[in-house]
Amino acid sequence: MPLLEIYGHEALRERLSDQVTRGVLPASLLLQGPPGIGKQQLALWLGRRLICAEPGSPCGKCRDCEYMANGNHPDLRWYFPRAKLKDSNDISTEEAARERDDAVAERIGTNGLYPRADGSVAIYAYHARLLVADAVRTPALAKRKVYVIGDAERLVSQAGAEVAANALLKLLEEPLPDTTLILTTSEPGALLPTIRSRVVTFRVAPLRDDDVRAFLANPAVATALGAGRTEDRVRRAGGAPGRLIGATDADAIAERARGLLDAATGTRDVALRTAFIQGSSKSRGGFMDVLDAVTVLLHERTQSAVLDGNASRASAHARATRVVEEAKQIADGNVNPQLISAQLLTQLREILA
Repeated sequence: MPLLEIYGHEALRERLSDQVTRGVLPASLLLQGPPGIGKQQLALWLGRRLICAEPGSPCGKCRDCEYMANGNHPDLRWYFPRAKLKDSNDISTEEAARERDDAVAERIGTNGLYPRADGSVAIYAYHARLLVADAVRTPALAKRKVYVIGDAERLVSQAGAEVAANALLKLLEEPLPDTTLILTTSEPGALLPTIRSRVVTFRVAPLRDDDVRAFLANPAVATALGAGRTEDRVRRAGGAPGRLIGATDADAIAERARGLLDAATGTRDVALRTAFIQGSSKSRGGFMDVLDAVTVLLHERTQSAVLDGNASRASAHARATRVVEEAKQIADGNVNPQLISAQLLTQLREILA
């Protein structure tokens, strides 16, 4: 059950492919953009482009492409946040490798359709030690090695994980001639400045609606999401279809999102009650879905105000959208949703009242 084909990002893929052809692709690069737009899929595509030696690569047919599609090519390694192993200070590279391979196999088993990482997972020091130890070896099958580090901001999101980030600095600083590192992030501000200064950043834009529709038409995606209206999902995705994977009930999410916005224009007591019902930090995943839905609602209201010629209302909703995006960044740090909601509602009341 291989990874899905990549959707969208044609212009950026053409640019990256051209740099590969001309031999000027940076050895360490960062793909930066909103969550759910397929940055890790794009990074894996670039890894396949670098390793496949056939014309028109990645060809999708050769031995290398077959191994890479199934996640078991020894020269294309994928790292991403995972739950911390017990006694992590004593984890050997062999144990770390088994854990990494099991994690990749789990994602491949769902065609690469997985929910966004929450605040309970990270990329720990034993992951970084494994990557660095692996990078010094000679490529096993191809002419070069590629390492994809998804959600790279999680190198610093947990206590003690800064050690893991620092372990990569030398590799980023003095890249090996046969090695490419591709980091992805939705939160570039959370990366260590020393890492940001050592990578070349490429901004990844949200997908076009037609690309989202093509993604939703894939049988594996349709099976994973179940019944639902395509156009409703396109609107909810907002160019980031990954947001739809692992989301809780869409109607409940939309209702909570509308409730948050209604509370922002209601009384202070209503706002406090609304903040309270957002739940504890254990419900963070559902809360992030609600914030995503609030963003979609605000975008819709901004567009409606523009069409109505109401510039002040459009400006207010645009400012409110920025406040919600800031709340998402705070929520990514695993802060209690009730606290975030209380602060968010106070800010929205000032903007929308």
